Amino acid sequence: MKNKTKNIEIILEKAGRGEELLAKEGVILLSQTDPEIITAIKNTADRLRQKYVGDTVTYVVNRNINFTNICEQHCSFCAFRRDPEEKGAFWLNNAQILAKAAEAVKRGATEICIQGGLNPQAKINGQSLPYYLKLIEAIEQEYPQLHIHGFSPQEIQFIAREDKIKYDRVILALKQAGLGSMPGTAAEILDDRIRNIICPEKIDTATWLEIVTTAHKLGMPTTSTMLSGHIETRQQQINHLEKLRSLQQKAIKEQYPAAITEFIILPFVGESAPAALKKRVGRDQPELQPTLLLTAVARLFLGKAIVNHQPSWVKLGLEGAKEALKWGCNDIGGTLMEEHITTMAGAKGGTCMTVETLQEAINSINRPYRERNTVYKYVDNANS
Repeated sequence: MKNKTKNIEIILEKAGRGEELLAKEGVILLSQTDPEIITAIKNTADRLRQKYVGDTVTYVVNRNINFTNICEQHCSFCAFRRDPEEKGAFWLNNAQILAKAAEAVKRGATEICIQGGLNPQAKINGQSLPYYLKLIEAIEQEYPQLHIHGFSPQEIQFIAREDKIKYDRVILALKQAGLGSMPGTAAEILDDRIRNIICPEKIDTATWLEIVTTAHKLGMPTTSTMLSGHIETRQQQINHLEKLRSLQQKAIKEQYPAAITEFIILPFVGESAPAALKKRVGRDQPELQPTLLLTAVARLFLGKAIVNHQPSWVKLGLEGAKEALKWGCNDIGGTLMEEHITTMAGAKGGTCMTVETLQEAINSINRPYRERNTVYKYVDNANS
């Protein structure tokens, strides 16, 4: 590297040793435009991935079930939500949900991921929690072999608010009913200045962090995500990562029974976004190169705190996801079988991947593969 990039070299050496990067160092890395420097960042992230999790690329056989798109909120980037009487609104009953779960089991799924809109009608005798408990119990009783991964921090807050109860009561009740883990979605960007623009009705940063921490204290693993590439700044991206890193470090230090299992970058898809936000962002589809740089920097910045990193093939396409595996990712995600939230926004990556397609994608970059479960334990001894 040239002399003028000496500072970058020092930062990368620091990250390569597994030392914690400062926020300002993360911003410096995200600000690079020189192809030679970006390649160095990529290579350092790839080496750190190998150091922490090895060369094996994992995947999970799962199915998404978006049980309703009826939602009280109006997030500016969402093309999924509908009002109750609006064309295209849906609300699956338990029989429909169980039919989807049955199909997933036939196709070898180990996980069902359940998320939906904030539907004020989703109540039993005027209470929201019983509805969600019945939903989980129906799947748990019929298919106990499935890990149920569901309900974002936003959904937890919604249930708690509707029933006027505390977050810990909601999470514990869901866990006792059979919920195995929670997705760390609804994080978007953990900066209230941005949230007040793109999702002003959503929970604020402090509430998201509080609910995820509460889940960890109660033994409920979560994932973590970032919605990137819209109107956030590089500093706000790093601040987001810093909050996730601190949250995870606290879980480890305090020896909570659960923690964050993975980090996923969700690049903004604006094709069907409202005109104002779409115009401000200036494009319909995610930009691959900035996403890849963010992927590498996230690997370096999160370090040993969160070691499993996954791209979104739904948003980036399979080719983009394969490339991300060279920039610090070690997991290619799941089969999904169906996906509505992102595809309704205009994503081109598809809604379903077969196990064979994922395996072939991993083989094409000369890396071994293994099937995992939701919490990153190997399911079998399959290897390429």
